[in-house]
This record gives sequence, structure tokens and C-alpha cells, in this order.
Amino acid sequence: MASQTKDQLDFDSAYERLKGIVKHTPLEFNQRLSDRYGCKVYLKREDLQVVRSYKLRGAYNMISQLSADQMSRGVVCASAGNHAQGFAFSCRKLGTKGVIFMPQITPRQKISQTEMHGDGSIEIILTGDTFDDCLKEALAYTEANGMTFVPPFDNYEVIAGQGTVGVEILEDLPDVEAVIMPIGGGGLAAGAGTYLKQHNPNILIVGVEPEGAPSMRHALDEGGPVTLPVINRFVDGAAVKRVGELTYPICREVLDDMLLVPEGKVCTAILKLYNEDAIVVEPAGALSVAVLDLYKHKLKGKKVVCIISGGNNDIDRMQEIKEKSLLYEGLKHYFIVRFPQRPGALRLFVNNVLGPDDDITRFEFIKKTEKENGPALVGIELKSAEDYPALLQRMEEQRFEVIELNRDQTLFEYLV
Repeated sequence: MASQTKDQLDFDSAYERLKGIVKHTPLEFNQRLSDRYGCKVYLKREDLQVVRSYKLRGAYNMISQLSADQMSRGVVCASAGNHAQGFAFSCRKLGTKGVIFMPQITPRQKISQTEMHGDGSIEIILTGDTFDDCLKEALAYTEANGMTFVPPFDNYEVIAGQGTVGVEILEDLPDVEAVIMPIGGGGLAAGAGTYLKQHNPNILIVGVEPEGAPSMRHALDEGGPVTLPVINRFVDGAAVKRVGELTYPICREVLDDMLLVPEGKVCTAILKLYNEDAIVVEPAGALSVAVLDLYKHKLKGKKVVCIISGGNNDIDRMQEIKEKSLLYEGLKHYFIVRFPQRPGALRLFVNNVLGPDDDITRFEFIKKTEKENGPALVGIELKSAEDYPALLQRMEEQRFEVIELNRDQTLFEYLV
């Protein structure tokens, strides 16, 4: 394989290799976001890629450079997401056998999508409950069968392939001033960031991670990759416990800033992109847009590209996404309310406590005949977050005992 060190990353060859395989995805000007943030915002639509994410670029670039002997033996990967789909597509196109290890808890929709892209060229093995279990089994299988492992990010040919996103950005917008991109293991940032900096050192490169999986942030703070003991896997396309040994030093060099975004804010961005721009994105794909609120002061007047890294969002997750967004925006609140066990108590709550625009979205109550009052789990959705203090005040005036579950994470997770 051609590239063995960071200094030999060959983006131009990768770009030529990928022609006719990947789409040159659109770079779309977004008027709504531009008006809101006082800059010119362009969206790099990798959600419109053949497999609905940029991951195909790296997988194909690596596999296509294997020797005839390696191709005859086959390739292996561990992934429950976009890497698996890019890998499967590459195996079909290149005519090699692929084996994909996925956690046993992988949703059927993701398995079906991967099978579709592989079209008979791949075998899927479900094992373990976590990605780490899966990876261990995949590596053992690779060695036992003399096959080649295709990592999701920590390989120079994979990094070069992901870097072709940067090649396309500069082709379409040569005077771009800032590029914001999601970071999981660091392959996209290492590749695209390096290419962009090589051609214009003044381009502002900003990486974004979910708040619950800050592996690159910790690596930068600690001076090297560290394994996080626990992460929030909600933003699954960017939730890794440890960034790459190869990607980390490159990202350290090319990143001008590294930001974290709360998962709830990511959900708000997903909903706005869908409702206002008719763009379907997965959580990781929304990171670059979600961070604009937190970084707008440094983007005023600039030409800014936000990389929409993927659009593989399961429709079954939308209710969870809406709930997380409402909670983050302060529009949904859960309480334990102790209702007096007498007729009219609930009517008093509805008539005298709820505001004209408040809505009860959940109510669970078990009457206990031995006690004077009983607890109920109550969910209330507000029209504006500013209505919350008045709601609490009315509860106090009407002498309802309440526990605010949004402020008690342990109780919230147990009851809601």
C-alpha cells in the first residue's frame, strides 16, 4: 500500500481512485443559517453519499490498494454503523469477500442496510454487547483466517480517503475561510483537515464532539489518546472511547479549536434541519450545525462549511430525539407531584396550576387508600422556557408538594 506515514498521505491519488465510486456531494449554501449567524454557511452534504455517509471514501481507498493475494483472502471490519455500510459497498464493487462483526444489539434496520450494500459479498457475525467486544472478536478472526482488517479511522489510507471530502470542498469553494467537522475517531478531521491546511494554512479548522463522548478533547488535554471508561453512545457516529493513535497527532496539528456540544442541542439541530430545510441527518451529522450557536462570535462575516457527515437516521429514533431536544431547550419537565386524595385535586391542578399554553404529556398515578395523599409522575410541555418559574410558583401557591425530576438525574433515569 502506498502511504505508510502521515507525510505521505496522497489525497490526489485517493481522489482519482474514488472517481466513479463515490459521489462528489453537493456544497449547498444555506440562507437560514447564514442569516442567523451573520456569515455565509455552506453545508457539505455527505448525507447524500451513495451509502449516506463519508465512510465509503476511506474503506474503498484502503481495500482497493490491497494485493491480489490479500483480496483473495478477504477483509474484515468491526462496526454497527456507517463504516460497515461503506465496507460492504466496497467489497461488492471490488469483488472481495468481507466479514463484518456487529454487536448483538445492532438494530435490524442497520443490518439490512449493510446487507443491501454488500449484495452477497459479505457475511455479518453478531457478537458481544458492545463495540469493544465486537472489535476483539473481529481482530482474532482476522488473524486466525489470514485476512486483512479494515479499521474505521486509524489507517493512513483510510485517512487519505476521508480527506477527499476536503478536496471537494476546495474545488467548489476555493475561498472558504472556516470548516467545521464532527470527530469520532478522528479520520475525517485528520484527512480533510490536513488537505485543507496544506492548501491554505489560514483556514480555520474546528472539530466537534458530543459532550458525552469527548475522546479527542481528553486526548488533546492529556497529550495523547486516552480510553474513556464510560461514554454516552447517543451520537453513535461520533461516540468512541479512544481516538486513533495515528489520527490524534494529525488532529493535534491541524485543529484550531475543539468544541463539545450537548446531546440535547444536537437533537434540536436535527429537528430544525428536518423541519426547516428538509434535510434528514443522523446525530453525528448534525454536530457541525449544532455548534454554530456556541461559536458564532468567531464566524461573523466568514465563508463557513459545515460537514454533514451522514444521514443514516432510523425513523424509530425520532421520538427520542424530540424528547431530548425539548428537555435541553427547557420546554419539557417531569415532576413527582403529591396529590391530596380527595375529589377535585386533579381538577385543581389542571385549572389553577397549568398555564394557558402548558400541556400534560404524561400522567401516572396509583391511589393508595391508606394515605392522605399519593404521588404521581407528571410530564408537562411548555410553549416557552420562560414559563417555567411561573409554573413552579403556582404549584407552591396551591400547596402541591413537587420534586423536579429534571434536576435529579438519578430519579429521572429511574422513573422517566
